[in-house]
Amino acid sequence: MGILLSLLIGALAGWLGGKIMNVGMGLLIEILVGLVGGLLGGWLFGLLGINTTGGLIGQLLVAVVGAVVLLWIVSLFKKK
Repeated sequence: MGILLSLLIGALAGWLGGKIMNVGMGLLIEILVGLVGGLLGGWLFGLLGINTTGGLIGQLLVAVVGAVVLLWIVSLFKKK
């Protein structure tokens, strides 16, 4: 159940990150961006000393922040 929940949170976080950054992606890319964003967000929050024990909503928030940061970094290297 943990893997399925992580995929669901990742997909939702990737979708929300894509909407925030105004980037259209497919479902598989959204899941990948959300999962990597969750790792990135957890690492960033840890560096800042922010406690991320907010349950499901906290995990989603961290993953969305990470997804937005990841999409921003990718946009720096993407040609326009």
